Amino acid sequence: MTNRVTLIGAGAMGGAIGTRLLETGNTLTVFDLDKAKVQELVDKGAKTAPSAAEAASVSDYVILSLNSPKIVRMAIFGTGGVAQGARPGTLIIDMSSIDPEATKALASDAAEKGLRWVDSPLSGGAPKALVGQLTLMAGGNEQDVADAYRVLQHVSSNYTHMGPSGAGQTTKLINQVLCGLNFLAVAEATQLALDAGVDAAKIPQALKGGRADSAILQEYMPRFVARDYRRTGRIDNMVKDLNGAQDLARLTNTAMPLTATCAEVHRMLAAAGLGGEDQAALMEFFKGPNKDIGQ
Repeated sequence: MTNRVTLIGAGAMGGAIGTRLLETGNTLTVFDLDKAKVQELVDKGAKTAPSAAEAASVSDYVILSLNSPKIVRMAIFGTGGVAQGARPGTLIIDMSSIDPEATKALASDAAEKGLRWVDSPLSGGAPKALVGQLTLMAGGNEQDVADAYRVLQHVSSNYTHMGPSGAGQTTKLINQVLCGLNFLAVAEATQLALDAGVDAAKIPQALKGGRADSAILQEYMPRFVARDYRRTGRIDNMVKDLNGAQDLARLTNTAMPLTATCAEVHRMLAAAGLGGEDQAALMEFFKGPNKDIGQ
């Protein structure tokens, strides 16, 4: 049976999710303030609506791909928002990366309006979404998480129910800590290899299958060497997620000294005007004290 899905947020990630859903036979209605992004999906077969409310009114599932708790709340509960048009029982699947406490509040407020909520942030980025290989970590009640999979199976190869509302977002923060530290470690190791005169481009193959191997090593060391900054993610999104991890650490009284250092490096790059660049731009940090970052 074809799923009727509404997508709110058609940026780089939302656009990839929407493209994959269309390619796998789902009916898609899309809403975003950026009309050009909407048109890209319309050209691939999506329908559009003049408001989030009207977009939600024709679907059983509403996927959110947005940037902050404030934007998510406005999209759902603001004027012309999803809650004004969605039928009771509509399942909202929030694939944004936002903090767990905000998610719990959003899920509770949605329930008061008869709407169901699953937080299902992702790992893998747009390239993995396009081929249906995202890793998804879900929070919500068991039945809602199972129902969400009817749609999410088209974009994911690994889907895990982590617990109640907010558990998916907590797991995503843990994922981002591991990714952020790995990106920085690989960038630092790349610079050491370059400075020492080793052919850094050969290192991923040399270390493949060993304990130091990782997907980030295999994908990003060649990009670090080539200064290939083509964007598949954003440094400022990593700043947001590492900030969220540090906020959670303060609530749980968890010591995270490595995360603190990693966050500061990312903030430094964002302050230098590189927030919109891909993680590959971490190499700018290693230019040295006599060179301007980003120049």
